[in-house]
This record gives sequence, C-alpha cells and structure tokens, in this order.
Amino acid sequence: MIPFKKWFGSKPEGEELARQLDADNIPNHVAVIMDGNGRWAQKRGLPRVAGHHSGMKNVKRITMAADSIGVQVLTMYAFSTENWKRPKEEVDYLMKLPLEFFPKEIDELIANNVQIRMTGWQEGLPDHTLKAIEDAIDQTKRNTGLILNFALNYGSRKEMLRGIQQLVQDAKDNKVHPDGIDETLFSKYLLTDPLPDPDLLIRTSGEKRISNFMLWQLAYSELWFTDLCWPDFTERHFFEAIQEYQRRARRYGGL
Repeated sequence: MIPFKKWFGSKPEGEELARQLDADNIPNHVAVIMDGNGRWAQKRGLPRVAGHHSGMKNVKRITMAADSIGVQVLTMYAFSTENWKRPKEEVDYLMKLPLEFFPKEIDELIANNVQIRMTGWQEGLPDHTLKAIEDAIDQTKRNTGLILNFALNYGSRKEMLRGIQQLVQDAKDNKVHPDGIDETLFSKYLLTDPLPDPDLLIRTSGEKRISNFMLWQLAYSELWFTDLCWPDFTERHFFEAIQEYQRRARRYGGL
C-alpha cells in the first residue's frame, strides 16, 4: 500500500485508489502526451488557447499525483517540432505559458523537492520562453525528488538522426569503435540521457498513436490511452493508469 504523500495538505481526487496501489511496483518514469486541449475548448465554445491554459493548470495536479506515489520521473510532451505548423496566434500563446506557469508554481515545486528539466532543442524557442525555463531549471537544480521533465520543441526522429550524425562523427574521430556501438552507447547520444526509458506512456484525447515521441525510448513501455481530453484528466485517472500498469506483466520478449 502506498504511503501517500500530500502537498501542503491537499487531498487529490482518487486518494483512496492511490493508497491501494502496490508500492513495490510504481513505474519509475511516466511519460504523458497531453493531448486534446484545443478540442476541450472547442466543445465548450471557447478559443483553443483557453484549452491550453486549462491544460497548463493540470500539469501541477498530475505532478502532485505522480510525486505522491513515488514516481521518480514525469515527462510531459508540451510542444513538438511539428507543432510549429499550427497558427501563429496559438504558437505564440503556447510559448508564453512557461512565463505564467513557472513563476506561479516555482516556490511550491522547490518546497516539494521537484527538479525541472527540459528535453528538446533550444534553437527556435523565443528568448522569453527559454529564459523562463532556464530560470526554473536553475532554481530547482539542487532538488533531489521528482524530475518534472518537459519535452519542448522535441521530435524523436530528429533526435535519433542528430544522435546518429554525432555517433558517426565520433567514430570518424576515433572516439568510438564501430564494434563497441550497442543500445546502451546509442542511448547516450539521445536528448533524454541520462534519464531512464519510460515504463508507462499515457496519452489523452482518444488518439492511439505515438506521434514522433520517444520512439527509441518507448520500445518496451506500457501504453495507456484514454478518451478524456487533457484538461479533464484528473488524479484519479492517473492512478487508474498506474493500477492498469500494475496488472500487466512486462516480459521484454521473454515468457
């Protein structure tokens, strides 16, 4: 049974369900594709950006839920390399969200020993976005608890191609020998190094695809999909995903 950890006395939805989880079988790394913000807003007659605002507030709730049961790494897919194709107004709004989220939540994140990280490319991000993220990373770098990792301006195919290019260059420079190239070595050339591969991937909004997210790292991850849009995804739903994860047998190709 989970020794439930509360953040400032909060009582998240599904606390009793969380207590029923097997404390010895909590996924070390949970990755989330936070999908459906725009559709959530449109169903309510609101502009798409209103959905992104609600989705941003949900990040804190799910971070609390993950931390409360002992998840060590929580990766949130916040913005992909393909999302630049969206309307400029929407992209500009998304790029402003870190300026709203981090200053408002940083004190509580620090108090709860949460460490902020980013996986993705800095080039192309507006200066104000990058500064807000870098400030949050710097302010939490000494924290040793849950790692809240934002996949921002991230795409897995680009990540792997860049990794291969660097690996080839290192081989040319005699820094690595071709015979020594294995999965462990290649993983070190990916943006996620040194984080462990996700044990569980959650995707909201009813879509059942990976969408160019951690294609290498998700090779043996358990996948859990829900029709709920991200702003409607509560702590209880998160604990339900963990419960389903605990019902599965991870064989890694064996029996």
